[in-house]
Amino acid sequence: MGHIEVSGLAYLLPDGRPLLHDVSFKVGDGAKAALVGPNGAGKTTLLRLIAGELAPADGRISGSGGIGVMRQFLGSGTVHDLLLSVAPRRVREAAAALDAAESAIVLRDDEPRQLAYAQAIADYADAGGYDLEVVWDVCTTEALGLPYPRVRDRGVGTLSGGEQKRLMLAALLRGPDEILLLDEPDNFLDVRGKQWLERAIRESAKTVLLVSHDRWLLAETADRIITVEGRGAWVHGGGFAGYAEARRRRAERLEERRGRWEDERARLRGLVHTLRQRSANNDALAGAYRSAVTRLVRFERAGPPERAPKEQNVRMRLRGGRTGKRAVMCEDLELSGLLRPFSAEIRYGERVGVLGANGTGKSHFLRLLAGEPIAHTGVARLGARVTPGHFAQTHERPDLRGRAAADVVMREHAMTRNEAMAALARYELAPAGGQPFETLSGGQQARLQILLLELSGATLLLLDEPTDNLDLAGAEALQRGLSGFAGTVLVVTHDRWFAADLDRHLIFRADGGVQESSEARWDL
Repeated sequence: MGHIEVSGLAYLLPDGRPLLHDVSFKVGDGAKAALVGPNGAGKTTLLRLIAGELAPADGRISGSGGIGVMRQFLGSGTVHDLLLSVAPRRVREAAAALDAAESAIVLRDDEPRQLAYAQAIADYADAGGYDLEVVWDVCTTEALGLPYPRVRDRGVGTLSGGEQKRLMLAALLRGPDEILLLDEPDNFLDVRGKQWLERAIRESAKTVLLVSHDRWLLAETADRIITVEGRGAWVHGGGFAGYAEARRRRAERLEERRGRWEDERARLRGLVHTLRQRSANNDALAGAYRSAVTRLVRFERAGPPERAPKEQNVRMRLRGGRTGKRAVMCEDLELSGLLRPFSAEIRYGERVGVLGANGTGKSHFLRLLAGEPIAHTGVARLGARVTPGHFAQTHERPDLRGRAAADVVMREHAMTRNEAMAALARYELAPAGGQPFETLSGGQQARLQILLLELSGATLLLLDEPTDNLDLAGAEALQRGLSGFAGTVLVVTHDRWFAADLDRHLIFRADGGVQESSEARWDL
């Protein structure tokens, strides 16, 4: 088994600004802990520090057991490369040496290179590489329906995001590492995949520290919540069900302590002021005055207690506008190779969920309505005065790459810099206004895309997994923003918490059929 202990950890950004300060917590053997906090608070950085990929400015990280890491963003290359990326370091190093020896012997097949190749094979075996390939065979069969040798050299790009995630998670959960650090493991998973992940985490004997913004998954898996905010961290020793109340009570305690400190400082300053005046005419009070000054200096030098963290205040002003009564009309619509013909009508003002397993055509359907050239037969038509605005799940926006967030807002919506920065501030993006799009965190990219939708004047929002990378406050702000949106919303989601707020649902079934439901259904 393994455990993690973090003591007084501090980390500075490359420009010298402090990101984390005096962070301390422990995750015991077999515990399942969740890291939560605002986008950009340092959750991923903290995972990298624990994994040994970054060096802290101060503090100590200790523990026992091997560490397996799953990063937030997916990899590239082949299935072999993907599985190797979550393998123990010793296996990765031995595999790299074996690849180098294989390449060398192809160029020149002489005795020294044959010996080096033989040694590389032995080293890979000693590191556990071939044993791990047996595990990978089980994982690929489970996730892809094919044995490892059949898919070893298959390009990762041929797999869906959900297939990649499930494959990596299966390899980590079945692998030798006792500690798992999982950064957004549920992204790209459909609900069945998330339910599988929840069961796997609960049933695993491994110690798990995960970053997730999926409120349902947090409630199902975490036995403690570690909140990263205000450069520090605090621990709620219970599950997610009691987290909101625990956070509220903690904020009240911190405010109360801060108030008592301010009161005591005011009292000491008043005492110093009084004794200074009295000692000017009474030498007998000089000692009391000096003592009071010393007490005040020591008190202020110790500093005030921690403030309650500033609450995020993401303010979305999704306006929309009146359109015709019928916003979307589908007549015998068939998406080639994905959906059988179906007809549906979505009326002005409705909030409709598009639910279903990965690969059933949900994203293609939204892209078709957004005006992209998706192969289909039948009719998909927008109503009068309907202007679509599309939120892309993968955040692949080549039109935004290399462009600073503030410049995007200014140029695309004819704003002054002050106006653009005010709009970014409403989405808690002002500090990142000068950063290129691709350097923003996943949550920041999501909020910027929603801001651009707001400014575009769209009357039909086509949202593909909008809460995937939003933190808890951002997801709640989006739900509030959509409740005040004067328009129509069509949203693909695997967020069960979010789906419960929608009016009705189109279920894209695995057999290619489409079924309407007033309730969110995940079993079709």
